[in-house]
Amino acid sequence: MCKPYFLFLQAGDPALAVDSLSAIASSSDLNLLDLTLKGGFFMIPLFVLSLVAVYIFAERYQAIRKVRGDNQSFMNMVRDFMSGGNLNAALSLCQRTDHPLARMIGKGVQRVGRPLKDIETSIETVGKLEVAQLEKNLGTLATIASVAPMVGFLGTVTGMIRAFFNMSQAGNNINPSVLAGGIYEAMVTTAAGLIIGIMAYVGYNYLVAMMEKVVNQLEIRSVEFLDLLHEPDQA
Repeated sequence: MCKPYFLFLQAGDPALAVDSLSAIASSSDLNLLDLTLKGGFFMIPLFVLSLVAVYIFAERYQAIRKVRGDNQSFMNMVRDFMSGGNLNAALSLCQRTDHPLARMIGKGVQRVGRPLKDIETSIETVGKLEVAQLEKNLGTLATIASVAPMVGFLGTVTGMIRAFFNMSQAGNNINPSVLAGGIYEAMVTTAAGLIIGIMAYVGYNYLVAMMEKVVNQLEIRSVEFLDLLHEPDQA
């Protein structure tokens, strides 16, 4: 990890600056684990936030991906059953199909015979519940995207406080090693918080884009079902 404070403290002595650069080069084998450990206490909540973010993204991605698709074959079967007046078969198909659209259409089939406004309202209600279920924990992911950088900055502040405290305790015997711990903590927590925040933000927006496509498909198929009810043989 680069230590610019070496050059700052020793700028007046070229020989010491060269020695510092040599020390930096010799420490280039510092690995990720070492950096993480030097980040101090705030690396613990950042690590927890990263695990939660990865879990939410993976779990929601699988759930949303499962319901993607135009479901044209399903709607064709519903249309065939309803055109033939076989509402029980259409309802049975909806009950056997594990998909938000099937539950929405199933609720509409159960309301056939009532005013179309009531059918539309019941479909919209089920649709809102299904969308809310698919969006579960997305708010938490968005929160992590905002909180992680702030936790990192908090670690930066505490690290710098510790660095200046160590400097004050050292008196005239200021040595770069006195500042090292605090500077490491400050820089590492900032970097970790920003990385986690960026990844969570990107993941959140990717899932939101997936959800928009799913919602659009649900709306299109719902309108298609309502149009089916407007056909003369379904009036």
